[in-house]
Amino acid sequence: MAGARRGVQARADVGEGLRSPAERGRADHGNLGMSALVKIRSERDRMSAVERRIADFVLDNSHLLRDYSSQQLANALGISQSSVVKFCQKLGFKGYPDLKYSVGEANARAENGDGAADHRADAHRVETMADHLWRRKSEAEEATRSINPPEALAAMAKTIGKAGKVFLIGFGDDDIHARGFAMKLALLGVPSVHNFDAARMAANVSASGRGDVLVVFSEQGRHPVLCKIGHLFRERGGTLITVTRHTSNPMRTQADIALLVVAHDEQPELELLLYRSALQHLLDRVFLLLVAQRDRRTQLLSNLEHIQSLLEP
Repeated sequence: MAGARRGVQARADVGEGLRSPAERGRADHGNLGMSALVKIRSERDRMSAVERRIADFVLDNSHLLRDYSSQQLANALGISQSSVVKFCQKLGFKGYPDLKYSVGEANARAENGDGAADHRADAHRVETMADHLWRRKSEAEEATRSINPPEALAAMAKTIGKAGKVFLIGFGDDDIHARGFAMKLALLGVPSVHNFDAARMAANVSASGRGDVLVVFSEQGRHPVLCKIGHLFRERGGTLITVTRHTSNPMRTQADIALLVVAHDEQPELELLLYRSALQHLLDRVFLLLVAQRDRRTQLLSNLEHIQSLLEP
């Protein structure tokens, strides 16, 4: 009797790491709330080397498992029968027959269309996430558009359009936007100097003068080096344009023209995407205003044609 109790306790201890009390209470015929094959896949990375060999065999040969006894499975893998039994118990099954029955049920459900239903459910979750992202991006772009009046964008386009040179700088992720906008300006025939190195930009700025423009991309607007470069540029008589978040920050304070981005979310990974999307939309609006200026569209089409001819094999 004591030996039987120890056997029951051993099985409980083995499965404790993978099963909740509720799961242990309804473990009849492998009904653990998820497909046996799904459970094996989800737990595989936490298994030992021997357990992974068993898992891979079951996953790759699930339709043949009904023809294998635990001893035959052990012989096929060159392991002991007890390793197969422990593998089953660790996953929450009573034993190998219980696992084999559950795998058979999973295969039957897949053949009857339940597998397709699972795939549809996964696809629906992905679509839901995509819809949420699209909605949040639209909200960020709308908020950013409302905080930047058309007059501010028109002033930026006009200032850049008549500038002698346009300098652009940004650090980290901000440099992605600085680089992209500098390329668009070049396509329009606007003399632009892009740099992500503070020392080189400081040297360029020291040679700037009245009529030049400096566009600083700084999400938080607090980088001390960028603030110093902006201050030096204004001392030289240039026009400072900043692109930052809609917050109180030093860069925005000293700017002649300040573009602001509104993009907030509790999830940091989502907020990053919202900021990039809203900022890109803002820059695209400025770009279209520049294209509308005299001869800019002609210059753009000519440059695009030349680039295409160079890239053709």
